[in-house]
Amino acid sequence: MHRIGFLLTDGFQVMALATQSVFEYANLVAGETFYRIDNYSIEGGPVVSSLGMTVDTRPATTRVTIDTWMLAGVGNPVEQHTPEPVLEFVRRAVPRARRMASICTGAFVLAEANLLDGRRATTHWAFARDMQRRHPAIQVEDDRIYIVDGPIWTSAGMTAGLDLALAMVEKDLGAEIARSVAHKLVMHQRRSGGQSQHSELLDMAPKSDRIQNALDYARKNLSQPLTVEALAETANLSPRQFSRVFTAETGLSPARAIENLRLEAARLMIEQSRHPLEVVARETGFRDRRHMREAFVRGFGMPPQAVRREARE
Repeated sequence: MHRIGFLLTDGFQVMALATQSVFEYANLVAGETFYRIDNYSIEGGPVVSSLGMTVDTRPATTRVTIDTWMLAGVGNPVEQHTPEPVLEFVRRAVPRARRMASICTGAFVLAEANLLDGRRATTHWAFARDMQRRHPAIQVEDDRIYIVDGPIWTSAGMTAGLDLALAMVEKDLGAEIARSVAHKLVMHQRRSGGQSQHSELLDMAPKSDRIQNALDYARKNLSQPLTVEALAETANLSPRQFSRVFTAETGLSPARAIENLRLEAARLMIEQSRHPLEVVARETGFRDRRHMREAFVRGFGMPPQAVRREARE
């Protein structure tokens, strides 16, 4: 039996508990109680969520044998620092467990306990920059659904915790059971860890209409070269002014932003169509299939073929 402990603190987000359904249905599909799930807090007893709902918990001690610890996030980790007893417990618990995982902003608990130093990690995109600024020793990747770095698993915000839990089920019980669990939970798509958290257009969120117009033009003309000169013309700016304003408003260079838009469009085509990869590359503006593959590995951590295979599965 694999024991999973959810470590809760006051103000935890109830969405973290939704991941328990993944393990519940894994037991049903497997036809045995492979996972046992319990809720814990440092002192035990009732813990109040950010919604005001109370959950009863067991006291967390190192005498408890847990294979996987799941750390629930709180609403605003910038304003709510983790109590020292929680950090001390997590530091002691990591060597004793098979893996330690955080859901959403639960990654801040691992960060404050110095358990992510030198590791790759992710969290809710809205707080990723705060984590990187506070903990420069962590390689924060703010555009990943989840990341596995040794025994430490971290997920992005909200529903990304479901994808992380499904990945655990796949590792423990195999891909067939994981797919069946996703189907029973009516999860439209089982996302890989390398997949983007959100839309590139939403992420860039330019402040002015002229930069937004340039991005809209780029999105509708991805198969074209999309030079800085062409984009600057749509914004009624000189190329030099355009590059400066674009970078100031989006945080990206025009070239990087266009590549991100092309990656997003190519991923959607690969997942939702049967077009050959050569066609996808041409339609989304990559020089050729090899160029697109290099961009996918750099952007998503996997080649286009792996993205298509996961979508078909």
